[in-house]
Amino acid sequence: MMALLEIELPAELQSPQKQIGQFIRRTQSICPECNRILPSTVFEREGKVFMTKTCPEHGETEELYFGSYDMYQKFATYWSDGKGTHAPNVPIESCACPANCGLCSNHLSHTGLANIIVTNRCDLTCWYCFFYVKKGLEGAYVYEPSLDQVKEMVRALKAERPVPGNSLQITGGEPTLRPELPEIVKIIKEEGVDHIQLNTNGINLALNPNLAHILRDNGLSNLYMSFDGVSPKTNPKNHWEAPYTIESCRKANLGVVLVPTVIKSINDHELGGILRFAQRNIDIVRAISYQPVSLTGRMKKQEREKYRITIPDCIERIEEQTNGEIPRDAWFPVPSCSPVTHFVEAFTKRPQYELSIHFACGAGTYVFEDKDTRKMVPITSFVDLKGLFEYLDEKTDELNSGTNKYLVAAKFITKLNSFIEKDKQPAGLNLSKLLVGALLKHDYSSVGQFHVRSMFLGMMHFQDKYNQDEERLQRCDIHYLTPDMRIIPFCSFNVIPEWYRDRIQKKYGISVEEWEKKNGEKLESRLYRGQLRRGKHADGCGCSAVHIEPITGT
Repeated sequence: MMALLEIELPAELQSPQKQIGQFIRRTQSICPECNRILPSTVFEREGKVFMTKTCPEHGETEELYFGSYDMYQKFATYWSDGKGTHAPNVPIESCACPANCGLCSNHLSHTGLANIIVTNRCDLTCWYCFFYVKKGLEGAYVYEPSLDQVKEMVRALKAERPVPGNSLQITGGEPTLRPELPEIVKIIKEEGVDHIQLNTNGINLALNPNLAHILRDNGLSNLYMSFDGVSPKTNPKNHWEAPYTIESCRKANLGVVLVPTVIKSINDHELGGILRFAQRNIDIVRAISYQPVSLTGRMKKQEREKYRITIPDCIERIEEQTNGEIPRDAWFPVPSCSPVTHFVEAFTKRPQYELSIHFACGAGTYVFEDKDTRKMVPITSFVDLKGLFEYLDEKTDELNSGTNKYLVAAKFITKLNSFIEKDKQPAGLNLSKLLVGALLKHDYSSVGQFHVRSMFLGMMHFQDKYNQDEERLQRCDIHYLTPDMRIIPFCSFNVIPEWYRDRIQKKYGISVEEWEKKNGEKLESRLYRGQLRRGKHADGCGCSAVHIEPITGT
């Protein structure tokens, strides 16, 4: 594990030591007021995990880090550092995280998912959003990279080594405001990116159903659609529009991932309802990506406590709101899948795509719909994942020590069924056959069946200035591509916008006034006026039967 560049305050500025709870580890963070890099302590108190740091100018900040110490301990056993990149984009010998991102030599993960911002304009004004350009603010710039810039950024992603980037998200703002969006998708596909997803509120695909077909034909893999709840109160942005978007995608055979931003006291009571919504549309909804909110701007501790929710808190609510169908022990941290990567690398002797983010960043599980009971069955109810991962680690060690790979493969095939209770598998699923095909034969065609027959439940908690942890940042694999050919971790780009996002958008964007003059329209002219909510349905809109009766978490 690469050590952080230690930042120590002068003795006269260090706060007196106090009893805060059970010590877990030291890391580094930043002051939420001035961005000063600070020593930080992660500790346990009353079954929860907290972080504390003290700025000599702005005092102490204590913040909830992880809502369950038990889950923190379980997840921590899967800590696994990745390969990093062989040729950092920022060639600096000694980097002081997070001041030299782009990627630097300290970074321990290659790009798992790259983001390209195609516009920072949006047709909504969501109260919690930190991103879209707001007219009237000092330093507001419209950022819309050219098609040539998009191509060059994608080439920088594909040039990563030892693992070229192969998964990209088109994001904003609202990307569908760019009329060149279909061409952008086509360019990215032609540059060799296999997986392309569109981060969107989905409204323009509801108003223009043919857009889903066009994007799919040009190479789009799936929609990554914001969806914050199952009622107009919790999801005012697209409650009425989402059924039409889903229907458009169904007709285009374009998969959908639902993306709820989870805010305590606002919509955390509907996490189970969101799952039921997805289940009703399991033929086209491939996944849910729950995202506990990042708290941006200056907020007092009392206000942060009102809205702060962490991964364990969300997992517990899902268990409660599904009557135990999705228990908390069904979830594993993202790096738990590293044994799969390491096994394939040892078997093929080639570097493989690896999800090596920090264990506190994200979690996931797979669920299957039982055809008879209509209940959702997590993969952990018929697969011993922990045992399987440990066995893969054992076989990886054998391969790395020189054992014949065909002998290892024979052992693997023989042993595999001991981790799977076949009588509990969903009807029609042969997981053993799928795993043998993927891990030994490198045939991933059957993996698509796994996704279609199931739904992935993911959890990703992006950081903010209050809970920022440099150990998490150095392992981030969700990155932004920028026109200056840097590749910047998400939680630098957005957590410290004055260092990264705002500078990039100012340098490569134009002022709002200049954009309005150039395009002959006002920035606010593209704001969505809620046509579908007033019954002005666009021609060709279909409606998925998802709001006919109330959706609950039970």
